[in-house]
Amino acid sequence: MAQDSKGEVDSKGEPDVKGKVDLAGQFDFTGKVAFVSGAASGIGRATALAFGRAGARVVVADLSETGVRETARRIEEAGGRALGLTCDVAVEDSVRAALDRTAETFGRLDAAFNNAGVEQPVTAAADIPAEAFDRLVAVNLRGVFLSMKSQIPLMLKSGGGAIVNNASGAGVKGFAGQAAYAATKHGVVGMTRSTALDYAAAGIRVNAVCPGIIDTPMMRRFTGGTEAGVARVVAQEPVGRMGTPEEIAAAVLFLCSGAAAFIVGHAMVVDGGQTVA
Repeated sequence: MAQDSKGEVDSKGEPDVKGKVDLAGQFDFTGKVAFVSGAASGIGRATALAFGRAGARVVVADLSETGVRETARRIEEAGGRALGLTCDVAVEDSVRAALDRTAETFGRLDAAFNNAGVEQPVTAAADIPAEAFDRLVAVNLRGVFLSMKSQIPLMLKSGGGAIVNNASGAGVKGFAGQAAYAATKHGVVGMTRSTALDYAAAGIRVNAVCPGIIDTPMMRRFTGGTEAGVARVVAQEPVGRMGTPEEIAAAVLFLCSGAAAFIVGHAMVVDGGQTVA
């Protein structure tokens, strides 16, 4: 990566030391249709915008109607095309309806980023309420299953595609106080690997991305939005900073692109070194 002395982005659009990413011209999804859940903010919004800039028609799905409208507006304001849908990934009928609308509107599905998820407050395993555990499983794990269940038939009709499921560093490593969250994210990684084997020969590649500590509304809730809370999580990052949503978006677009055609069933860790420290 070429940088000047100020660490600015070079002419190839590569990220600088502060995590700024310019994906302009790096990927081409012209004529493709991408579905992004949890797209009202954070990583989902950044990825939906990146797909839009890369030429894809983007289905923006989330529980937040206001957030969905805003993400879709930004895509269209930049010259792209978006379909905004409210969707609860924990409810099968809601997911099926969203994918049916995708097919009715755009006629195909080529890429999907199953990103919707909820966090767990730091809580020792025996102190986690059963209903809180069930909610994490319903959204983080069952939501990915339901999404792929409706996405895969559309991709088979389209002749193939690529799915990326959002796991976490907690999908490859244990963290104290995160037993329920880690269980769901380990489950996402295992489900991703097994599903990838089911459909690789049919031209559908299924992979996962495992973000580290990313500067998102979810992370701000997790840290309490305080300087001390932020410092506590940043201390876990060897690179000395949080990642940006755009850095995860870059990984997702790569995994959905032809450049990743031989990557199947992989859990790509994008975490600034957190899980190897």
